[in-house]
Amino acid sequence: MPARNSIKQYYENGYYHIYNRGVEKRKIFLDQQDYSVFLSYLREYLLPKDEKGLYEKLGEVDLSSRERDKIIKTLRLNNFSDEITLLAYCLMPNHFHFFVKQKNSGSIDKFINSLGTRYTMYFNKKYDRVGSLYQGVYKAVRITEEAQFIYLSKYIHKQALSSSRLQGEALEAQPSSYKDYLGEKSVDWVFPQEVLLFFSKFDTTLSYRAFVTENQTEDELIILDKFTLET
Repeated sequence: MPARNSIKQYYENGYYHIYNRGVEKRKIFLDQQDYSVFLSYLREYLLPKDEKGLYEKLGEVDLSSRERDKIIKTLRLNNFSDEITLLAYCLMPNHFHFFVKQKNSGSIDKFINSLGTRYTMYFNKKYDRVGSLYQGVYKAVRITEEAQFIYLSKYIHKQALSSSRLQGEALEAQPSSYKDYLGEKSVDWVFPQEVLLFFSKFDTTLSYRAFVTENQTEDELIILDKFTLET
C-alpha cells in the first residue's frame, strides 16, 4: 500500500504542502554546514538567474579557468524562480517541510527531484555513503480550503519552534521562515505576504506571532491531520 500522500495530483497555480524525511528516519542534516548547503540550493533554485550578467562575465578576457567553470555550472543549473513560490519552510534534523505554490502542473516534481538529487550527492560525498537519503518519494498534500491555507504555515513553524525549545536552543536553531513572517529578517526567495494578509500588523492579539504561539484547538488538529508525518 502506498505511503500516505505519496500519490499526487498536481494542478496549475496549486498550493501544496511538500515534505519528506530521511530513510529509516535517519538524520539528513548532521551539522550547520548541511543546513547552510541545503538553504543555498533553495536560494539558487528560487532566485531569478542573471543569465545576461553571467554571459557578460564569461566574456571577460582575464577570467580564470576556475571562475569560468563556476559560471558555466551556474548557467546549466536548473532554476525555478518562474515556476515555484515558496511561502514557508522549516528544516528539521531528519525531515523538511515546504509550503509552495506552483505555476505549472509539473513544476513541483521537477523542483523537488532536482533539489533532492543534488543534496543527496552532497551528503553522500561528505559522509562517504551511497544510496538513497530519503524515505521513498516525497509527499505532497494539495491545499484546497482557506483553513488549510492559514494553518499550514503555523504547523510548519511550530515544528521548528518546538524542536528549538526542546533542545534549549535559540529560535533560529532549526532553520525556518518564521522570522520572515515576524518581519525580523527578510530573504528574497520566501514569500509570506499571502498568508500575512489574514493577520494584523497593529493589533498584537491578532498578529501572526499570537496565532502561532496560541494553543491548538480540536478543530485545528483535525485540519492539520493531513499535514502530519506518519509515525
